Amino acid sequence: MNEANEVNEVNEANETAGTPEPHGERLGQLQCRLADFAAARGWQPYHTPKNLAVALSVEAAELVEIFQWLTPEQSAAVMETPETAHRVADEVADVLAYLLQFCEVLGVDVLDALAAKIERNELRFPVTGPQASHRHSSE
Repeated sequence: MNEANEVNEVNEANETAGTPEPHGERLGQLQCRLADFAAARGWQPYHTPKNLAVALSVEAAELVEIFQWLTPEQSAAVMETPETAHRVADEVADVLAYLLQFCEVLGVDVLDALAAKIERNELRFPVTGPQASHRHSSE
């Protein structure tokens, strides 16, 4: 079973139990768990914005490394191999963990920041024709 299926099953179980968790609440809970984890080990002095940004970059590079020499077709099928799917999910979790810790230290609400960025991008890249859905900002 892949990570997305596991998340969907957890969400469905919560909804069935009558306790759906909005993503914002769940992110907040995860941020608290990460903070508690670091505090219990005395790591807070090392969790500076610079150190967390560097760690985030390293973890993102480890995620990229999985895809480095794959063809586009191979990269699209990466979650079909359980071992590779597990590696991808682990690296995604590491990236998210450091991003959440970084945001916590700086007081950035990650969901608000993302919503604001999406709004700016919608203004910056308006849909203007049939080819618009195929263009990307990197082109």
